[in-house]
Formats: sequence, structure tokens, C-alpha cells
Amino acid sequence: EAMVDYHTAGQPAYQYSGNGPGIGDYMAQEDDWDRDLLLDPAWEKQQRKTFTAWCNSHLRKAGTQIENIDEDFRDGLKLMLLLEVISGERLPKPERGKMRVHKINNVNKALDFIASKGVKLVSIGAEEIVDGNAKMTLGMIWTIILRFAIQDISVEETSAKEGLLLWCQRKTAPYKNVNVQNFHISWKDGLAFNALIHRHRPELIEYDKLRKDDPVTNLNNAFEVAEKYLDIPKMLDAEDIVNTARPDEKAIMTYVSSFYHAFSGAQKAETAANRICKVLAVNQENEHLMEDYERLASDLLEWIQRTIPWLENRVPQKTMQEMQQKLEDFRDYRRVHKPPKVQEKCQLEINFNTLQTKLRLSNRPAFMPSEGKMVSDIN
Repeated sequence: EAMVDYHTAGQPAYQYSGNGPGIGDYMAQEDDWDRDLLLDPAWEKQQRKTFTAWCNSHLRKAGTQIENIDEDFRDGLKLMLLLEVISGERLPKPERGKMRVHKINNVNKALDFIASKGVKLVSIGAEEIVDGNAKMTLGMIWTIILRFAIQDISVEETSAKEGLLLWCQRKTAPYKNVNVQNFHISWKDGLAFNALIHRHRPELIEYDKLRKDDPVTNLNNAFEVAEKYLDIPKMLDAEDIVNTARPDEKAIMTYVSSFYHAFSGAQKAETAANRICKVLAVNQENEHLMEDYERLASDLLEWIQRTIPWLENRVPQKTMQEMQQKLEDFRDYRRVHKPPKVQEKCQLEINFNTLQTKLRLSNRPAFMPSEGKMVSDIN
């Protein structure tokens, strides 16, 4: 399998053995860019804030949180817990001792788990995490975000980062003043964040009142609405975004992926609900058809039972007039009463066959009419 090893000057290097398509290629493209990654203190600050908020959005499900990203993962305990929460899987039992060796062993258990998910961490060692190395810790958390929040995104035929970008483009397409081309400067004026919310929950955003030249208001509006109504914690400060020439791509991607999961999760649930409704509707329709069949069959049988004795009545007529009346009635029967009943029987047979086909298509058992009401019983 293709693996990308990227060692950069003093940077954490990650190797991806792709479970998902595109993740290795994405890393290869980003190579040059990452050389300057954490040399920019503004980016480091943005990552620290976003990654901390992202970790806490998961850790709170286990009733805990971190305050300081470099410090709070050093003993490996919260790191193991974080991985359990986001993966829904159990990790090996952590060591509870306070010595350095226990901490290293716990961090290694976490790193082994990440590796088991197809991510090879090259030059991110447990010792650096235990020593509180900020660059290594942020690099490690980014690989976790990439693997668990971004890699499995799939939109149309694209996945991971490209899938997320395409999703943003599709969702913001109707908004003329939004043009999402990347995960940095396209988000600076705050309109893209507002458009994403407005597209899914129009009642939360007064989109027409937002002005392109007031980015701080726009960003704060989106972040506050997301926190209050969508359960997406505030992951960046508007000022940090506006005051950097190019906001940190990893921070923006992490923030945007939270919107994707909030909305696509709701959409998946809605799709599932729609599917169930469809199944129920089909079942209901089939039941109506069964009831209609039974009713029509009963009506026909009743008519036949009423008509046969009349037809079989051979009592001779006393007068010529009565004789003519009987002939007249019989002509009426042949011309007026019998044809619609023949038509009804044909319709009954058609309905019966349609119903059986529908039941077969939806994997339901065949329909058995009540005793004596088969199509063949109606003569």
C-alpha cells in the first residue's frame, strides 16, 4: 500500500497507510506547506484552541475535560479515554501508577490503538508526549482528528478532505457571496459558516442581514448559534481568524468537520426515518388492497348467490304476459346486470395478481384470501 512519510525540520512526521482513499495523497500534497506549520505562533494558538475544544466535545461524554492540551495528555489516561469515546471501542486497561514508565506505557497503548486504525505515527514517540512537547502533542491530536472525524467523510465520489470541501461547496452553492475553495481564507469573512447553518436551519440565522465587510460580527454570530443550538462548542475566536493573513487550515478543517457531523448525522437519521415511513406506507397500501379484494370478492359471491336461484327458477309462467316479462328480465340480466359483474371479476383477478407482485417485491408472504374467496371460487 502507498505510504507517505514526511519528515520535516523538527516537525512531527506522520505516515498514512490509507484505509480511506485520498488520505495518503492529501498528505503528500500538504508536504511543503507543513514545513512552516508550527513556526507561525498564530497557527499554533489556533490549533491549540480548536484541538482542545474538539477533544472536550468528546471527553465531556465521559464526564471529563482537558484544560491544557500539552499537560493533560501526559499521563496517557485522558488520551486513552478520548480514543475510547470517539471509536466506541475498548482499549487495554491503563496502568494507574504515577511513575514515568507507567505514563509512557499508557501513551504507547494509545499510539498502538491509533496505529491499528491504519495510521502510522512516524517520529511521534510516547516520550515526547509524556514530556509535554507541544508540537508533538498537537501533531498527534491532528492525526486523531484526521482519522476519526475526516477520513471517513464521503461525498459523491470523493472522500476525506476533498469530500468535506465538496460538501461545503454543495451546501453553500445557493449563496452568491460565498465561495469555498479551501479551508483557510475562504472562511475569513464568516459568511461560509453562516451559510452552512442557514442552509440546514434557516430559522437560526438572519442571513440577509450579514455584511461581507463585518467579519467579526459574522464569525461570532455563527459560532454563538452553533454553540447554543447545534451543540458545536466554540473552537476559535473571531479575532484570531480575522487577524491572521491565512487562518490555520487544520483548525478550520476541524471546526468545519464538526458542522458536517452535526448536519449529516441529522440527515442520516431523517433518511432512515423516511425509509421506515416508506416501508410502513407500502405495508399499509398492501393491507388496503387485501381489504379491497376481500370486499369485492364478497360482493360478487353474494350477487351470484342471489342470482342463481332466480336463473334456475323453472316454474312455468301462467300467462303470456308473465312469460314475456320473464324473457324481458332475462334479456336485462344478459345486457345490463351481468357485464359489469364479469368486468368486476376481471378486475378482481388483476388486483389479486398486482397485490401478489407487490408483496413479492417487498419480501412479504403471499396473500391468501379467506376460505371460499379465491378467484377460482367466483363463477
